Formats: sequence, C-alpha cells, structure tokens
Amino acid sequence: MINLQEVLETNKMIEQENLDVRTITMGINLLDCAGTDLKVTCEKIYKKITTLARDLVQTGEDIAKEFGIPIVNKRISVTPISLVGSACCRTPGDYVQIAKTLDRAAKEVGVNFLGGYSAIVSKGMTKSDELLICSIPKALAATERICSSINVGSTKTGINMDAVRLMGDIIKQTAEETKEKDSLGCAKLVVLCNAPDDNPFMAGAFHGVSEADAIINVGVSGPGVVKYALEQIPDANFELLCETIKRIAFKITRVGQLVAQEASSRLGVPFGIIDLSLAPTPAIGDSVADILKCIGVEHPGAPGTTAALALLNDQVKKGGVMASSYVGGLSGAFIPVSEDQGMIDAVEAGALTIEKLEAMTCVCSVGLDMIAIPGDTPATTIAGIIADESAIGMVNQKTTAVRIIPVVGKTVGDTVEFGGLLGYAPIMPVNTFSSQRFVDRGGRIPAPIHSFKN
Repeated sequence: MINLQEVLETNKMIEQENLDVRTITMGINLLDCAGTDLKVTCEKIYKKITTLARDLVQTGEDIAKEFGIPIVNKRISVTPISLVGSACCRTPGDYVQIAKTLDRAAKEVGVNFLGGYSAIVSKGMTKSDELLICSIPKALAATERICSSINVGSTKTGINMDAVRLMGDIIKQTAEETKEKDSLGCAKLVVLCNAPDDNPFMAGAFHGVSEADAIINVGVSGPGVVKYALEQIPDANFELLCETIKRIAFKITRVGQLVAQEASSRLGVPFGIIDLSLAPTPAIGDSVADILKCIGVEHPGAPGTTAALALLNDQVKKGGVMASSYVGGLSGAFIPVSEDQGMIDAVEAGALTIEKLEAMTCVCSVGLDMIAIPGDTPATTIAGIIADESAIGMVNQKTTAVRIIPVVGKTVGDTVEFGGLLGYAPIMPVNTFSSQRFVDRGGRIPAPIHSFKN
C-alpha cells in the first residue's frame, strides 16, 4: 500500500529538485468507431474521446493540488489510426479529416497532445497504412496537438526497408509543410523499432490493440532528483553510485504509482503502467546530461559516456521495478538534444555528435531524439539514419526511435527555437556521404537469428 508518508518524503524532491509527474496519458481504443462511412467514423471518434476523457484534465489538476505533486501534461493516446480508418479512408485527404477530428477532440477536452496517428508496418504495409503515412505531412501541418508515429521494424520481424525509405521522404515533406514554424511538424513525428503498446510519452504514444478499452498510463520524470543525490556523493565508487540511483528511482516510481492509482479510481478507468523515464526539460537542473557529468564525464560525448548512460539506465529500471508491479512503456533515460540544456551545451562545445548519440542509443530508453539537422539533408540520408537506429533496436531487442528535424532554410551554425518543453537546438552536422544505393534496394531486412525463440 502507498501512504501519504511516502509522498511527504518526496516534498524536497518536488520543491527543490524538479521532480514531477510528466504526464497522465489516457489510452483509448477506437476500433469500435471504425466503419465504412468517413463522416460517421469521425463522429464516433469525437464522441468517444470527449466522453471518456472529459474529466481527464480536471482530475489531473485536482490530484496535483491535493497532493502537491506537479503533473505537467495530460495526454491521450488512441488505437493506431491506420486500423481505425482502413474501411472508410480512400485517399490521404480522408486521413487528414480524421486527424482534424482528433485535434478538435483533443482541444475540447484540454489535453496538450494526442498520440496514435500511427501505423505498425514492421513486416509490410497495407494500402491503409500507406495512405496514412502519405497523409502525415498535411495532417501535422493542419493540426496543433496531433502526434504521429510509425513502427518500421521489430526483433521478431526485421526491418521494413520500403517503409524506412518512404519515411525519409515523409520527414522531408513534413519539414517543408511546416517550414513557417521552423519545420515544427517533424518534432511531432517519430519513427520506431520495437514500439511498446503502452508508452505514455509523445510523440511515440499509441494505444496498442492488446490493451483494454481505456487505461491510465503515467510517466514520471526526475533527472534533477538523481543529479542532486549524486552531488552528495561526488567521489563514491560504482557500488554506492548504483545503490543511490536505485533508491531514488524507487521513491520517484512510488510517487507515480500514487498518482496513477488516484487517477484510475477517480476516472473509473483501469490503471495500466508506470513509465519511469528520466525525461529532461530545458529548465536548468532538469537534465540527463548533468547526471552523466555527475557520474564523471566532462561533457556527454566524452569517452565513458555510453558506459555512464548504461549504468544510469539499468539502475533506474532496477529501482523502478521494485516500486511498482506494472512498470512499462520505455522506462529509462531519454537523451533528446533540444529538450536538455546539458545536451545542447555538449553539442555547442563540440563534444557530442550524431554518431556518438547513436552509440548512446544502444543503452538509453529510446533513440535519436529531437535532433535538428540542415534542411538540405537528402531524404535518403534520413532513411539511412532511421535504418541504423532500427538495426540497433532490432538486434538488441529494445525500443529505438528517430525524431529528427531537417529545418528548412537552416544549416550548421544556426539555432532553431521550438518553445515550451521542446526547447531549442543547434543545427547538427550530418555525414554527407551517400546511402542512396543502400536504402533504394527495397524489401525487408530479415530478423536476427536470436528472434527465433518459439
């Protein structure tokens, strides 16, 4: 049982060390809204979301006020829309109409993001999947709160290189469609391998088909808390370092468990999972990069960085699973560039490159995240980056992702401002040697031998 005494122990973390519940995300199954008539399908989608989630934002605010725990975001994830729209969407424009309906519903209930404008194409693409993918640039340009994700590979199925190649073009088109906002649409689009069904964090959240009709998932974040604890033991050996991180992760997860149980009870929706992820913000003192510096590297990117991140990720997971029986989602350390002031500083100091970030994604919770690159980067190069990241996920049996932003009209040396939690980012250089022949081959990269476990 969780009691208020445990919450009181975390007061200092909340008040001084940037501990927060990053998101309460309600997952909603929309499969029962599917039909052959687009207008009727849209009406059903709008009604179901606005009915189930009508009290989500107010409930989050009430819990935050009563327990003194900041709850930063209230969000919704839905069934991958390529499934919901398969019977009624004949053109990419039809899918854009669903996107606008989702955006209108999100605005009505007051959430800041709605995820699930998605397709799962790790083994192949249906016509519906392809239509949705082709609609993404227009859909993200025409909406404010919609997030899109495409899963192009898995350990079990391999990597769908046709989808990878297509996503290179889609990311470029999305950047062009939203160029008046510094290509912001790409910040709401992520390409995944081994995407989990229960991730509450955007932009990769969707409500998996194995989930209940509606669930509550909570994402907790506390990089500032971990940093503060490590500052108290500057010369500790690795055993003490690891024990300290585990204890902090345990306490952070217990806060999330309390919030999740309260939200579940008040909304009458089953509790799903706690995602314990050290998700940074641009705020000073809320940085995963600063934790790595506390562990001992001068800047993220220095030799030893990947080992330090592996240590951090593992101890966060070990502490979290002791605190809740339902830890899920991604649960680890995020390393976005634009959202982490320490990562930005490392890039500007010349310590951190895309290649080093790629190495770090082997041991972090997700992948290449919120990285701004020159707007003239070829689509084939972006597809090559996606393929590399997907291979890391496939071979290592972990979730990996690419959220990369080719900012139209900007190049290395420029900076792009996204605002809010998305922060700002220096434009990072990209390897200019071509991968076109590789990504243009088409077909599917087979699953690795260790995927055969039946």
